[in-house]
Amino acid sequence: MVSIFIVEDHNIVRDGIKSIIEKDPFFKVVGEAKSDEEAIKKLTQDVQAEIVLTGLNHTESSNINFIEQLKANSCDSKVILLSLTEDGKYINKAFSLGAQGYLLKTVSQDEMIFAIRHIAAGERYICAELSLKLLDQLNKNVPSIKLEVELSRRELEVLALIAEGMTNNEIANKLFTSRRTIEGHRQNLLDKTNTRNTAALIRFSVKNGLVQ
Repeated sequence: MVSIFIVEDHNIVRDGIKSIIEKDPFFKVVGEAKSDEEAIKKLTQDVQAEIVLTGLNHTESSNINFIEQLKANSCDSKVILLSLTEDGKYINKAFSLGAQGYLLKTVSQDEMIFAIRHIAAGERYICAELSLKLLDQLNKNVPSIKLEVELSRRELEVLALIAEGMTNNEIANKLFTSRRTIEGHRQNLLDKTNTRNTAALIRFSVKNGLVQ
């Protein structure tokens, strides 16, 4: 059975969280507090809890301070923050200081129970809604990569024929030019794509959409 301590300043919210948790026989609420000070006093004196679930409407710095105080007082409880804040830097800071879980207050009952079980087993957890938002934000911040290779129309023609496996002579005949001219185009392609041989040139070209 996993022992849980709830920190929440609103009685009705705290009672609701307690009711949800205690529906699962795997959990037991061993204590409650309305403030950081009360929670730290109880957790460092007479209450032992494997998990501390805090939903206080703190400023970001206050939540960080709460985690730091718990650790400073040698409290080994795993901390889950139940918050409205979606700031990635703050969330990262909370985890770096020792939080094991981060849930938005919009989380469903089922996911909260799932998260607590997950954290009780020694894993870290961030709610699905927040994970998707952070992923979207990350994707928006990833700069697009521009391929800085400028090929002439003739070089693209030669490249396409090289990819088809044609030799220099075959390409020269098809394009009605000399073998030496095709050799020059091939060397230019290697130089512009910074590749060492035909195989590397074709791999580069396929990867970057220069040929199909």
